[in-house]
Amino acid sequence: MPIEFTHVPGKTHAADASFFYDFVETATKLSLIEDAGFRKIVVDDPAGLLTNMDLAAQALDRTSSLEMVLTHWAGVIEPTVAARQLAAIDAKSGGRLSLRMLSEPLNDDDAETRPVGHTVVWQRIDEYLVLLKRLWSNDRPFDHEGAFYSIKGGYVPRKGPHGADVTIRMGGQSGTALKVAGRHADVFELTPGSLDETRQLIERVRSAAAEHGRAGKLRFALPVRLGAQGNAASCQKAVEIAGPPAQVALSLLPYAALGIQEFMLVGVDRPREIAFAARETIALLRNSLARREAEVVQAGAFASRVTPEVRAAS
Repeated sequence: MPIEFTHVPGKTHAADASFFYDFVETATKLSLIEDAGFRKIVVDDPAGLLTNMDLAAQALDRTSSLEMVLTHWAGVIEPTVAARQLAAIDAKSGGRLSLRMLSEPLNDDDAETRPVGHTVVWQRIDEYLVLLKRLWSNDRPFDHEGAFYSIKGGYVPRKGPHGADVTIRMGGQSGTALKVAGRHADVFELTPGSLDETRQLIERVRSAAAEHGRAGKLRFALPVRLGAQGNAASCQKAVEIAGPPAQVALSLLPYAALGIQEFMLVGVDRPREIAFAARETIALLRNSLARREAEVVQAGAFASRVTPEVRAAS
């Protein structure tokens, strides 16, 4: 089972600006991250969605294989505008863009016209994603009148390389959130917890996806903070794992055994931390998984040879 690693930028010190503040320095770090074996990087700047789009476009220009996980919210801009801008970024990058949908309360204007609540927020996300996918795939303009969006002649002439198949990442724990994620998510970002809690959440997500015939299409990602190199200034909650690199790798193996195929490493921001993660944690975990898979294959081959001999003897 191939394991991917995603870099989640934090802050080197509490008083520091965001990871992308100085783009000359960021470009150097992006090169290190790409060379270190990270497959993706999360773009989630405090300035918000439009800044995230700009930063993702700049970062894509400065990398050759690193994928941008663009943090996004429904309701900030209209679906037609978002679909057009995202398709342009995806096309320019050669398909190295994925969309990370987070929930956010509706704004005050919305509150004046309808009750604000958890269910309403997720209903809007659902409608928003339906429209994005339709705009990324339709071959002629369409009209739409929904609970949250009204579109006349909706059409994006220049589609991205993947059309409506842009990777959608979601998370959540409530039944409502899982229902929407089950319909739309390609990658589900798990809420950090114990092995049992993680196993239970994976089962709930797969059950929700099964209602849409998508149980086998989901991948699972887990946020992880490396305690030896991490820092309290990072803005993401994550499973905290500390200790020598070998111990860290062994601690992650049980999570990989649950079916998690992506680890989101949080707060590994200094160049020496990035290099250490590449040389130690990432390499050790990949080698450990490869060794375990080889042992399973070898055991299976041995069992297949022994069984006929046992039957013959009996």
